[in-house]
Amino acid sequence: MPAPSTAAVELVDPRILQKNKDNPRIIFRQDELKALEDSIRDQGILVPLTVFRDKKKYTLLDGERRWRCALRLGLHQIPVIIQTKPDRVTNIMMMFAIHNARQDWDPLPAALKMEELESILTRAHGSPPSEKQLAAAASLTLGVVRRFKKILDLPKDLRQQLMAELDRPRAEQVLTVDHGIEAVAGASRLAKAGAITAADEAPLVRTIVQKFRAKVLQSTVEPRKLSRIARAVERSEVDPDLVRRELKRFSSSSSYTIEDVFRSTVEDADFSHGTEQLIRRSLARLEEMRSRGAGLSDDLRSLLREFINKARDLMK
Repeated sequence: MPAPSTAAVELVDPRILQKNKDNPRIIFRQDELKALEDSIRDQGILVPLTVFRDKKKYTLLDGERRWRCALRLGLHQIPVIIQTKPDRVTNIMMMFAIHNARQDWDPLPAALKMEELESILTRAHGSPPSEKQLAAAASLTLGVVRRFKKILDLPKDLRQQLMAELDRPRAEQVLTVDHGIEAVAGASRLAKAGAITAADEAPLVRTIVQKFRAKVLQSTVEPRKLSRIARAVERSEVDPDLVRRELKRFSSSSSYTIEDVFRSTVEDADFSHGTEQLIRRSLARLEEMRSRGAGLSDDLRSLLREFINKARDLMK
């Protein structure tokens, strides 16, 4: 991305400015705008806005919240720095570079704008950019690009719900993209294991989201227990019909949680499997000690005796 040219600060009428359609930040909460408006009323605009000339108007590169507040306050002049007009790809890249430095931008709108950037780069170069190339173009880390792709994979109706949620004040928001990602991942894992059909995925996701919204499900990561159920199905540790019956109860009962489903299906089997893995690792470690010729300390010898005694009691 070319470096922006330096320019002097000028005073312009905010009414000849227009928002940048490529700004990944599209949610502007009224309570936050009001706080900024009060600050501008008391102190003025301390940091100039950054714009580029576009015919008879100026388009914003940075400072849309300050611009909105200036219009609400009826200011006749605001300070701006005028940059050279960028091409479309550079414009989007600059928007990401500017807003990526901030912690309060919302991931869903940013993911949608990243998708648009990816489409433009694909048309320009004849092939889709790699995740690394996309990360560089959008000034994002690979981890953020992959997270955004998960957001883009969410069902359309869920994305619409999440977008509507963003219009609420932050303190009143209940549903987040992480709730959606975890719900989709859990349902998908069950379908992959054959515990549910592909047609059952979307209704299960909707139920999970509804229960997140109703606060029946308290932990964002509770759907991860569905993956543990799926693994138990794959290991033939639980009857898939039992899992399906419990999931039906989960869908029909407003208070039934994923934890309840887990407890009623695979909790004992999951605990047993975890214990088995722990013992296997311990046996491998003991074998390694034997091959090294390592001696046993008094404490280790005592623990091994205790372990042997408890194992004998369990096996009676």
